[in-house]
Amino acid sequence: MIAYHVKPEQVHKGWFNKYDEKKVSKENGKNETTRTTILFALKNEVGGLVKALQIFQDKHINLVHIESRKSKRRASEVEIFVDCSSTKEDFNELIQLLRVNTNIISLNPLASNWTEEEELDDIPWFPRKISELDKSSQRVLMYGSDLDADHPGFKDDVYRSRRKYFVDVAMNYKIGQPIPKVEYTEEEIKTWGTVFRELTKLYPTHACREYLKNFPLLTKHCGYREDNIPQLEDVSVFLKERSGFVVRPVAGYLSPRDFLAGLAFRVFHCTQYVRHSSDPFYTPEPDTCHELLGHVPLLAEPSFAEFSQELGLVSLAATDEDVHKLATCYFFTVEFGLCKQDGQLRAYGAGLLSSIGELKHALSDKAIVKPFDPKTTCIQECLITTFQEAYFLSESFEEAKNKMREFSKTVKRPYSVLYNPYTQSVEILKDTKSIEKVVQDIQGNLGTVCDALSKINKHSAI
Repeated sequence: MIAYHVKPEQVHKGWFNKYDEKKVSKENGKNETTRTTILFALKNEVGGLVKALQIFQDKHINLVHIESRKSKRRASEVEIFVDCSSTKEDFNELIQLLRVNTNIISLNPLASNWTEEEELDDIPWFPRKISELDKSSQRVLMYGSDLDADHPGFKDDVYRSRRKYFVDVAMNYKIGQPIPKVEYTEEEIKTWGTVFRELTKLYPTHACREYLKNFPLLTKHCGYREDNIPQLEDVSVFLKERSGFVVRPVAGYLSPRDFLAGLAFRVFHCTQYVRHSSDPFYTPEPDTCHELLGHVPLLAEPSFAEFSQELGLVSLAATDEDVHKLATCYFFTVEFGLCKQDGQLRAYGAGLLSSIGELKHALSDKAIVKPFDPKTTCIQECLITTFQEAYFLSESFEEAKNKMREFSKTVKRPYSVLYNPYTQSVEILKDTKSIEKVVQDIQGNLGTVCDALSKINKHSAI
């Protein structure tokens, strides 16, 4: 789940004082380094952050990214999120000092044993192999088992305990494993059923034809019913056969960079928890109703799956500014996109297809609808608590994909990347040798196409 399933504003909601790509030290550059994220708390007092950062500088720790936010645990503290890299020796000494001077909340290894060739200055880390999503998927920024005071389930101890269960499932999951089956409670199934029942009344007149084509298949193969919440493992197996996508459980909001990186591998980070039963038609965060009813039917569509993956691939090695633009384009297409079919407006965005009120609004004459153009869409404000001020219309997924391909040429990256479906890895195209290999693969595919056309022509001549 991308911090809003890619609402840039929500990803950073409550976070402030960002410092991107600042390297405090470049010593030990030739030594083996470890990449780690640290979340620690300190007293909210003048000079507190400066003192903490001095520890990093003294231990020669490279700071890649820093964010701060008000503590959700104590009003007198602030929480500091740090993405850093260093030698293992320096890092161990750093942790000892931080434990004395701060309250360390969590440590998550991001990437270790980088080679000098891979560790390029000013290039944000990104997963090169699908297994590395196990690291980035644990860097949850929001929610998880910690709920904001305005969350419907904040004062419900039973609900919070249930959320902790789903966090544990997600944090312990490794790519390639079967996704653990969840025994949903009667209350959770009732909440799902209420949402399911009302939304399915709207789909015939509001959802795009691709959605309507795939939904009955999910009913048949994955148990999409009012009285049953589908299991992620069944959904993942179904998607794999239909479009090559898989889903994996996630504990809460991911940053846009981490969420989009998953799409590059055709992996969709998916929540398993259900919204609070006190208000079935409202949730401040994407839940399993949003994922299963909003996203999954279109992830089963090959053309839409390709669009999603290409958007993810473009984000790899991109600057924070460009990732923000890509995330906004994702938000107004994959989350809140509209298309026109048979002369009628139809929804293909998951945020619309999982929201009764906004689905009705977006297709009404009250909504402002603009043509999808990434250059202007990427600066549109993403709203969280209200309906969007504008929605963006694409004639088809192919049109949206072609426009995003053109837009991707403006993304600042030192090289291009290519997904290898055989090894489920990302290849960096940074020299003629790597490009020659791609050309050879293309020539091989063209040879197959030419052979097929030759056989067709012979058959036609007969």
